[in-house]
Amino acid sequence: MKNLLRTLRGEVIDPPPIWLMRQAGRHLEEYKKLRKKADSFLSFCYSPDLASEATLQPVQRYHMDGAIVFSDILVIPDSLGQKVTFVESKGPTLVPIKTRKDIESLSTTHLHSRLKPIYETITQLTKKLPPETALIGFSGAPWTLAAYMIEGGGSRDFQKTRLWAYKEPEEFQLLIDCLVEATSTHLIYQLDAGAEVVQIFDTWAGILSAKQFEKWVIRPINRMVETIKEKHPLAPIIGFPRGAGLNYECFAVETGVDAVSVDSTIPLKWVSKNIQPHCVIQGNLDNLVLLEGGAQLEEDVFDILNYLGNGPFIFNLGHGVLPETPVSHVEKLIKLVRNR
Repeated sequence: MKNLLRTLRGEVIDPPPIWLMRQAGRHLEEYKKLRKKADSFLSFCYSPDLASEATLQPVQRYHMDGAIVFSDILVIPDSLGQKVTFVESKGPTLVPIKTRKDIESLSTTHLHSRLKPIYETITQLTKKLPPETALIGFSGAPWTLAAYMIEGGGSRDFQKTRLWAYKEPEEFQLLIDCLVEATSTHLIYQLDAGAEVVQIFDTWAGILSAKQFEKWVIRPINRMVETIKEKHPLAPIIGFPRGAGLNYECFAVETGVDAVSVDSTIPLKWVSKNIQPHCVIQGNLDNLVLLEGGAQLEEDVFDILNYLGNGPFIFNLGHGVLPETPVSHVEKLIKLVRNR
């Protein structure tokens, strides 16, 4: 069995498996050349040949233990009928949801047909990946997707979304329910197509109060996990509630995920004591340390391995690889982990 899958089933592997969030992308020159073949980012994601090649590039260069399919979390609102575009140097832009009527206009009817190219990408990858590399599918979590859909893109504090959730919780629940259905279905289709692991990204979980975290992060993801496990009971599920702080512990205990990916703000000793007894840990090197390299990279890698390497553990970052990261730094990281 592949090392990543063995770890996700609770085994302690030495050295631990490693893959990196956003390992496929702009830090690779080969990706930059490939990206020019599509006229937009979404069309790139919806091209199985291009997306599969982008997925394979970091595996071919670094020999990662995991390959995450090249896509984006915002394919979900796109599939539901919300207009989504990606503006160069600015990021995603969505026509914002403002009313209950806007929520009710969303539909999962065309989800499979719209996202079929992603499932075709996964099927291609099952035939092209090295036998030792596990294939990872993913989606955004309902809360994070709702935040983008209401704000119309990124935000410093997602105030509109949080206020809507406070003022009209029943109305907001309609959007969350729609997104639980859509994201669960999307992940099931990815597993049907050949993904071996799935990860749920709740990028903006950390902006919520503890009470709201329970309501809009833990409960929806728990529903997702139960739905996915009905169809694929043995498929490992990784949850990533970035910025969750002390809420990481209740997330690990209450959502039912098999592994929790932790960000770089969480003390390693606390992770080892409070989260690792409950599930597999993934993380949590600061992506800025990877960007900088040098002695600090070595020190932080060894600290992570010393604190978390005695339990089931997957080495990763606390967020994604930054575009400016030198390839040589990633190569050094992998060498440090594998030659511990």
